Amino acid sequence: MCGRFAQYSSRDDYFESIGLKTDEITFDPEPLGRYNVAPGTKVLLLNEQDDELRLDPVYWGYGPEWWDKQPLINARGETAASGRMFKPLWNHGRAIVPADGWFEWKKDDGKKQPYYIYHREKQPLFFAAIGKQPFGQDHDKEGFVIVTSSSNQGMVDIHDRRPLVITADAVREWLSAGTTPQRAEEIALDAAVPEKDFTWHPVINKVGNIHNQGKELIQSV
Repeated sequence: MCGRFAQYSSRDDYFESIGLKTDEITFDPEPLGRYNVAPGTKVLLLNEQDDELRLDPVYWGYGPEWWDKQPLINARGETAASGRMFKPLWNHGRAIVPADGWFEWKKDDGKKQPYYIYHREKQPLFFAAIGKQPFGQDHDKEGFVIVTSSSNQGMVDIHDRRPLVITADAVREWLSAGTTPQRAEEIALDAAVPEKDFTWHPVINKVGNIHNQGKELIQSV
């Protein structure tokens, strides 16, 4: 699963990675500086509306009117395209969370130890997301969820689920309204960044408190 992540680079860093031009979206060299992004907060979400790319602050969590539980924050990629809850979002609300890494907790010697997971080359990450369109408007807790996939080839040592991270060159097609739901399923399979491209290290327990922010949260201990 993904219950906490980092979004601290600048818009410039994220947008340059996917080849956006300055006339397509507003660039900004200032770091976003969020080292401990938690559910229930607004997150900058890359999306397409009326054939234009936007970066909107959107509530991380989703629960339609008939849902009487806490908002969900993740959707399983294996079932999101077909399930009652998420199929409408998959069809018409695909988005991207630009990020730098995410956190998972593992039991070490009976204690929960947080780990920070990131690209081996420290490249920007692009989490597949789905949510309630149009983004950038309040939908009473009907925001977005991060799509997850199963962990393989060693990453299961940390957690059996992880965010579905797609390659930079697949972002535009994932976002496009012209991409069919079936094609989006193919992208989720074929354009996923493999586990071998990630690494991780233990970090301080302060990351467990959502009020803590700062670069020290992602540094190795």
